[in-house]
Amino acid sequence: MKNTFSETADLSQLKVAIVHEWFMVYAGAERVVEQMINLFPQADLFALVDFLPDDLRWFIKDKPVTTSFIQKLPRAKRSYRSYLPLMPMAVEQFDLSKYDLILSQNHAVSKGVIVGPDQVHICYCNSPIRYAWDLTHQYLKESGLDRGLKGMIAKIVLHYIRMWDQRSAMGVDQFIANSEFIARRIWRTYRREAAVIYPPVDVTGFELRTEKEDFYLTASRMVPYKKIDLIVEAFSMMPEKKLVVIGEGPDFEKVKAKAGPNVTLMGYQPFEVLRDHMQRARAFVFAALEDFGIVPVEAQACGTPVIAFGKGGALETVREGETGMFFEEQTPQSLIEAVRRFDTSYDMFDPQAIRRHAEGFSAERFRDEYLELIKKVLKSSQPQPKEQSAHRLQLKGRPEVASAVEETTVATK
Repeated sequence: MKNTFSETADLSQLKVAIVHEWFMVYAGAERVVEQMINLFPQADLFALVDFLPDDLRWFIKDKPVTTSFIQKLPRAKRSYRSYLPLMPMAVEQFDLSKYDLILSQNHAVSKGVIVGPDQVHICYCNSPIRYAWDLTHQYLKESGLDRGLKGMIAKIVLHYIRMWDQRSAMGVDQFIANSEFIARRIWRTYRREAAVIYPPVDVTGFELRTEKEDFYLTASRMVPYKKIDLIVEAFSMMPEKKLVVIGEGPDFEKVKAKAGPNVTLMGYQPFEVLRDHMQRARAFVFAALEDFGIVPVEAQACGTPVIAFGKGGALETVREGETGMFFEEQTPQSLIEAVRRFDTSYDMFDPQAIRRHAEGFSAERFRDEYLELIKKVLKSSQPQPKEQSAHRLQLKGRPEVASAVEETTVATK
């Protein structure tokens, strides 16, 4: 690094760049950026595009954002994702040469910024590019790109993206995964070890309520992988049980068509309404295969147990028999069986214990763990003593001799 680090070093003196893919909303990934800024208020922000509305700029403290050329392309605000083939080149155009520490928040291309040997790059990875790796075939099918000329072009683009994605991983000094599930995906994709730090959840924004009412709740944007249609179909087959659904999205009409009279579709609702329903619900139902899944943690912060699909990040946020239950397959029948098991065991769930579990995912916990790891990485990145560097230069190509010399050097100090 340009400024060597020690335990007593003032981190506020570091030149820090925070790289995010795009600023459009305030969601899970943006909460991570928010905490990065809280730790490093001197940081400069970079993103491919920035269309964050004025009423949401508070979480980046109204900082200016350096954007890429994609910001000025036609329909960038509505269709920025369609510029995926240009994103690797766009992120490489950011000149970060003056910074000591680069913090990227990645689920697509932000880790691909170009860094030098005297800089430290720490990547908080929500996932390797899902639609280029293990979800490729699902993405192509759902987008209608699994056949024809457009499909062939899409497959060529994704092949190029995969090669670039692996190459760009070499520019990261330390990967951080948002769950053990994603740490395994990072190893599978890049053959890199990743520390695990769960993302920040605003558990203080959700109050405990011990008295529950006789309805189940699910809440999400209605897109295919969230499986809201599966939940609605399952509850429509259990007419004696009430389900409330909060959220909107492309699948709304599909979900509506499957809803029985015991299912209430509320569409989009403000945060206060969502929180109120989370506090009152008998259980929160979660059917997606998620990298982490913040909403189930928010439900548990209300003391509400969770019935979740037993794969992915949910296995790390929900404790079977203590804070919720799992179902094994993403099918209506599997969910129905889980709901019935839950009902017979309902009295074993303690809202206060569920709340205490959720408090382990707080923003304060995230800041402490994230800062501690940054300090560790910065300390380990310090230049080696000059005499050891000289030995390596003189004995290049003779690692066994270099090792012996280094041991001697250490022993004589």
